[in-house]
Amino acid sequence: MDISFSAQHQAFRDEVRTFLDNALTDEHRQAAAFCPGMFLDYEYNMAWHKVLYKQGWVAPAWPKEYGGTGWDLMQRYIWTTETGLAGAPTTAPMGLGMCGPMLIGHGTEAQKAYYLPRILSGEDYWCQGYSEPTSGSDLASLSLKAVTDGEDFVLNGSKIWTTHAHYANRMFLLVRSDDSGKPQDGITFLLLDMDTPGIKVDPIVFASGTHEVNQVFFDDVRVPKKNIVGEENKGWTVAKYLLEFERGGGGAARLHTALGKLKRFSQATDTSGQKLADDPTFSKKLHEAAVQVEAIQFTEFRIMAAMAKGGSPGPESSIMKTLSARMNQYLSELMVETLAFYASVHQPQARAVGQNVPVVGPANGVTAFPRYFNLRASSIAGGTNEVQANIVAKMVLGL
Repeated sequence: MDISFSAQHQAFRDEVRTFLDNALTDEHRQAAAFCPGMFLDYEYNMAWHKVLYKQGWVAPAWPKEYGGTGWDLMQRYIWTTETGLAGAPTTAPMGLGMCGPMLIGHGTEAQKAYYLPRILSGEDYWCQGYSEPTSGSDLASLSLKAVTDGEDFVLNGSKIWTTHAHYANRMFLLVRSDDSGKPQDGITFLLLDMDTPGIKVDPIVFASGTHEVNQVFFDDVRVPKKNIVGEENKGWTVAKYLLEFERGGGGAARLHTALGKLKRFSQATDTSGQKLADDPTFSKKLHEAAVQVEAIQFTEFRIMAAMAKGGSPGPESSIMKTLSARMNQYLSELMVETLAFYASVHQPQARAVGQNVPVVGPANGVTAFPRYFNLRASSIAGGTNEVQANIVAKMVLGL
């Protein structure tokens, strides 16, 4: 596996670095640094989205014919790595990273022509309607009912843990359209407008005090059948394809960045003049984390090599999802340990972009506890680690 850069790719990396140096403002960097959870607030997310859209780089993985960059695999890797190292904000994954690729792969020509430009421009902001109060990891058991009425479906039920539904104007979701056969055979993949009458969004506030997810209720919500992606009752195939993109990005560069920040904090002296980095027990944890991050990096390389042959992320994306979730959680635990009692101070005002208030403890540590709390969900979101292990056992190891 050759992962060295060609002269062309080295020139591209220089171009990316120059762009990031010029485009990233203090506000962009603060928004990314102070983000306490997995998703950047809508305001700052869209501010960075517009910068990238103007540059023509908002959809690195999309084909050029659909408005993407048309970058090859190595260019996309360079972009992901350099944005992570530069501390750039992330873009919302629901539209650009999931719905867009899903429509390119399974949408009708009319759906592509209408929705893809709106995803690129940011006019449409998407949320994902998968999990339900009684259907999380066992997604095939979902029960949000879709009853045919002429050319429409009428929806009744609810979705839960719906990230940024309070901002979104569009949702892609799975509905139960047939109960007669296998659970997977009676599911339909739909697109809907969040302004449709009968939709209610209720907030779910995390233990950290942040609001990222919601429960969404559907009361006789009418959705035209022209909004079906793929075939009626065959949405399970579309959903599996989309989940490969949800789980495909390892983000090893951002793990390296988080580890570097942790190492810097551990070098600070406490009131007695001691450094946590000099403690043998903690030093062992740091070294173990570094080894695991490097292992994730090379796992990412292997998946890149497979994709370079023209494939989709495939079941190996479950490996990356599981490893990245565990490592993000572990690094957040070590950060809380590093900051000690400073981590527990509740000071949400200090996380506001452009704030000018006194901060208790290191200014860059104000997200430690909120991130620790929020990242507990990363081993559940997008499919639990246990589900990912079953996928790997069956489809990668052949067990």
